[in-house]
Amino acid sequence: MVGKSKKKLISSLSIKKYRDQTGFFVAEGTKLVNDLLDAGINEEIILTTDSNVLKSGNREYLVDIVDSRELKQLSFLKTPQKILAVLKKPEFTFTFGEHSDSLTLCLDGIQDPGNLGTILRLADWFGIPYVVCSKDTADVFNPKVVQASMGAFARVKVFYTDLPTFCLRSARELNLPVFGTFMNGENIYSASLSRKGLIILGNEGKGIRPETEKTVTKRLSIPKFNRQPGIPTMESLNVGMAASIICSEFRRPFFVPE
Repeated sequence: MVGKSKKKLISSLSIKKYRDQTGFFVAEGTKLVNDLLDAGINEEIILTTDSNVLKSGNREYLVDIVDSRELKQLSFLKTPQKILAVLKKPEFTFTFGEHSDSLTLCLDGIQDPGNLGTILRLADWFGIPYVVCSKDTADVFNPKVVQASMGAFARVKVFYTDLPTFCLRSARELNLPVFGTFMNGENIYSASLSRKGLIILGNEGKGIRPETEKTVTKRLSIPKFNRQPGIPTMESLNVGMAASIICSEFRRPFFVPE
């Protein structure tokens, strides 16, 4: 049985305030927890209904064995999995300028945890080392973001800052292009893209805010293809969907087969 103090800690980590205060977050599921532990993230609590799901390698972990009913009471998932872990937030340092020779995704007010998690997975997949977020973007350690990202934040450096200032400084001091995604930008399929620079993705409903838009040096759009003339299609793409197309197009000209 899990003690009251552990239950209280786990429950509190649904709230950003307590994640910030404690420095902990929750991850659930066999693959996700094992991947995060393998990435060197330190554990505080591990609860599981089956100790065999933990692939410890050369490390030893203190594990609490619980029944499925107790795990369900503590889980943040609709369908609890066999393992829940309270882990220590990874700490990254970032020095301005280290992103000068890479692509960087800049998220301007992304609110949906699922979208943020998807974008982090895309950054990891396409080898984009940095994701810089406005201060009102969803918290990377929100349980829903953690699950949706499948642990990508352990391999991608995520930072929160004043985004317009960061973009403007990157353009002026590092001479980096700043790409923004808009409905009326240049067709991304024919545009000249760069292997380095900033790519700004805007809020799900409002897009890129005006103060961030002022820093953009090249406007891009994903063209819409109507199946039949005169028959309307959807007005816009989900930001996660758009991000997948954008990342793919930026990487495609520079792909070198292994």
